[in-house]
Amino acid sequence: MSVSQLFRSKEKLVLQDDNASLRLMPGSKDAKLDSKAADKLATIKIAEDLAVMQEILYAEKKHKLLIILQGMDTSGKDGTVRGVFGQVNPLGARTAAFKAPTTVEKEHDYLWRIHQQVPANGEIVIFNRSHYEDVLITRVHDWIDDAECKRRLAQIRDFERMLSETGTVILKFFLHISAKEQKERLEERLADPAKNWKFDPQDLVERGFWDSYQRQYEKVIMATDADHAPWYVIPADSKTQRNLAIANIVQEKLVSLKLSYPPGNPELSKIKVV
Repeated sequence: MSVSQLFRSKEKLVLQDDNASLRLMPGSKDAKLDSKAADKLATIKIAEDLAVMQEILYAEKKHKLLIILQGMDTSGKDGTVRGVFGQVNPLGARTAAFKAPTTVEKEHDYLWRIHQQVPANGEIVIFNRSHYEDVLITRVHDWIDDAECKRRLAQIRDFERMLSETGTVILKFFLHISAKEQKERLEERLADPAKNWKFDPQDLVERGFWDSYQRQYEKVIMATDADHAPWYVIPADSKTQRNLAIANIVQEKLVSLKLSYPPGNPELSKIKVV
């Protein structure tokens, strides 16, 4: 079984019990020091490989890759960008972070700001949060009703199908942490002055809706998982294991594209540099 198959099995996207915890559990962060070091080293090696493949992707300009990162506050979206994609050339890769929509964005449909940020040929774009916020926080807080949520889920399926049919490779990751781990990470931000800037009091407000978010994530993932736009539920209590899992899946996908540099131009052999 490949790494991607391990984290995508649909039966693992079903709620386990009334506590609304996804069956693929967040996982333990109490790994041995030697295994943690090995995970970090393995991720670094894969990240180096991704940097090489990204250059070929950019040169070939045949494919485009969209990475979507979703998860509760502190689940590690920023850390994933640094740990997995930190070595790729920013010339052909970028991150788009989606916060609360601006006044201008609110005057358009909710997918308007998203469509502007999707990758061009040869580009890798990482979404730190995404259009899925418009069927998550909006539904948890009852800003939209069930009927509108169903409409949006259908629209998102159509949107991603259109992207796929026009050449965009889509990988979607739910970074699945436990409530206990989130508590520890929030407390760390409060205790360390160097990390105070990361703390947002609104995170505590959203934490109060933990079970509602877990239920809504499960519904959204089940409704929008597709072969052309797959969801991967990544246990994220361990940062090193989280990064390694995602790095493996992205590497597996890029290898499957059979990337190659464009053919050389024979005319260039006639040019002399003086």
